[in-house]
Amino acid sequence: MENQTQLGDRLPINLTPFGTTDSLWTGNTWKVPDEDVLAKWIAWVAIGQAFHVAEILHAVNPAGTPLTNDAAKLDAVELLTQKGIDPWHRDGWIFQVISWLAAHVHRPGALIALPHLIHAEKGLDGLEILLDESQNVIATIIFEDKATENPRDTVRDDVWPEFVRFESGHGVNRITQQASGILAAAHHPNPAAAVNKISWNTTRRYRISITARKSTPASRKSLFKDYDTKVQGSSDRRRAEVFVVNDVRAWMANLAAKAIAQIATF
Repeated sequence: MENQTQLGDRLPINLTPFGTTDSLWTGNTWKVPDEDVLAKWIAWVAIGQAFHVAEILHAVNPAGTPLTNDAAKLDAVELLTQKGIDPWHRDGWIFQVISWLAAHVHRPGALIALPHLIHAEKGLDGLEILLDESQNVIATIIFEDKATENPRDTVRDDVWPEFVRFESGHGVNRITQQASGILAAAHHPNPAAAVNKISWNTTRRYRISITARKSTPASRKSLFKDYDTKVQGSSDRRRAEVFVVNDVRAWMANLAAKAIAQIATF
């Protein structure tokens, strides 16, 4: 796979396409071969250097350690630290960063909103913009990222209702604002005009990324059941990404600890 060859030595996320058995959606199974390296990338994002990370992914700048200061490091550690007995918000933020990285692996040079530096914002975890050769927007891809122990319940009860809301026209103001920011950051010649020309009814696409204990044709058929009825049209409107992990809470806690340790070295 070309994008893995290009970035595989720099980004420890491998993408394996589902293949033709998944005819109702497109997508990948994720694998993290090197958790220590992934922890460093997450630490960079946590200190506020996501743009630097994106430049490395786009081969604009060579890899290196971004500049930071003690205040940024303290804020980053707080972001990566579990609050109370509930790890969901911390884990959700980490998973959004992993999803953002995976999206860049999937499409090097992609125009994607930088990760939030707050814990999860409901309903719009990320946004990607696709342009044609004339710099017109041909697709706006809405991300939903879920690090969960109950993937099917989460898809059915949380993700599908959000996608249905977007399909019915809600959230255009939020998408418009993010799309304008993405295009401006990418030095689009006229971001306001590009956003104004978007036909929201025809450009919306969706991408769900979720943790699960397995990723097989049978398991995905059950996990993503009804995707084609909630988001109708061609399969390219429905992306599905699966990160296989047996104990998501323990794995996230370990990754967070490794990222915090990385911050101490900056």
